[in-house]
Parts: sequence; structure tokens; C-alpha cells
Amino acid sequence: MPDFANLPRLELEHMAAAGRTALDCVGSFAIAGGSVVSEALNGAEDFFEWRHYPATDVYDPRTHAQFYYHAHPPGERAHGEHGHFHAFLRPRGMPPGVRPLMLPELAIPDAPAQPHSPVLPPVRQPNQGADNDKLSHLAAISMDYRGMPIRLFTTNRWVTGETWYAAADVLRMLDRFAVNTHEPSEPLNRWITAMFTLFRPQMRALLTARDAAIMNWRRRHRGKIHVFEDRRLEVTSATDIDVEGQVRGIEEALRRAA
Repeated sequence: MPDFANLPRLELEHMAAAGRTALDCVGSFAIAGGSVVSEALNGAEDFFEWRHYPATDVYDPRTHAQFYYHAHPPGERAHGEHGHFHAFLRPRGMPPGVRPLMLPELAIPDAPAQPHSPVLPPVRQPNQGADNDKLSHLAAISMDYRGMPIRLFTTNRWVTGETWYAAADVLRMLDRFAVNTHEPSEPLNRWITAMFTLFRPQMRALLTARDAAIMNWRRRHRGKIHVFEDRRLEVTSATDIDVEGQVRGIEEALRRAA
């Protein structure tokens, strides 16, 4: 858990409000006999590995934020995980001046094929165009079998088929992730939007660690692999999370600041 005492009071207040929103959404799902995960599955009778839920992803055409939920086969899941959300931002929602990172590996059009699990890239939204296709993966949120968030993580480029942006640029994208649409579930969209404010410090640390892991892997295997396509490197950084614990820590920091 981050040292909340070092965060600006205004950021703590925004995080506290996001925490209340996240908990309110979870509470409303529980009253209805569901959870964040059941809301994401939207009443699907069968749950298929690798399939996106919803099938066309959730996409806000004003902010250009996008997310979906899916799961790997049981043997490929993290401990205690049912599935996870992948969250993205498309170029039209990015801050001015952001450009994809250019490394020699990214100029190679066809990397050598390697055995790997099937990966479904984000569904291209209708009426977008090529200028909005180079989306960035921001973070993933692991969910347990109770439908509660337990972990945040970042991934290598091949996992989601994203375009790679340097961590410094992705950090600028975090506060632009907001899904304000009513479909397919307004409470679910509010929940995931709140998570990106509530856990902003952890996400910043994970993205910095992501780039460090990529560059360290690249140095260790220089000239031997295409680092962004290496199936041996899947998760680039991860941290366990606890919504209620995060909220308590923020509230304590605010009391002390007062």
C-alpha cells in the first residue's frame, strides 16, 4: 500500500470519493444478489474462456475509454482469480503530444511465431478509423470468485495487441479513463471508473515497473528475441489490492492532514 501521507490532500479527497463510489456500486450489486463480475457477464448463461464480456467491449465514444472482462483457462489463472478486466484508452482520448514508443523491435513487421495461448485483441469499435486504432492498455484488474477485485497488473504488448506507449505517457492517460455511458451497465461503468482514481498511486507504480521489466528483459536477451512478442514475458508488474483497506488508509491520511 502506498504512503498516503505523501499524496496531495486534493488527490486524497478524490480517491476517498472514488472509494465511496466503488463500495456503493458493490453494495448495490450485492443487494440485487450479484457482484461486479455477474454484472460484467450481464446474465450470460454460459461463461467461455477467452471470450470478451460484453462481446463488443464497453466503449465511451466521448472519452475513448474501453474495457472488457474475460478469463483464461483455470491452469493459466493467477491464484484465486476468476477473471480480469482489461482497460484501454484510444488515441482520440489521449493527452496532446502522446506518441507510440519507437524501438527497433517495433519496426519488425513479422516476429517469429512462438507457441502461445489464444489471445483475443480488443474489438475494434465501429466508425472509428485508423487514427483511433492505436490504443494503449492501462491496467488490468483481477477479480476473485466472489466478484471482488484482488490484484492489479500490467502486461507485455502481445497479450492485448496494444500499441506500446512509454510509461511516462501512459501515466498521463490514467486520469482520462472514464466510462460515462449507461450501456451495458451504468453502475459497472461507474465502478471501474472509480477504481482508476482509487488505485491511481498503485497504477502509477505498476506502469513504471512495467517499463523497467521490459527494458531489463530486453537487455538480458538483446539480439535474441522480439521483447514485445516474447510469450515468456506476459505479466510485467502486479500488486495485490484491497478496496476497503485502501479506503481506510486514505481516510486515516485525511484525518491526520486535518
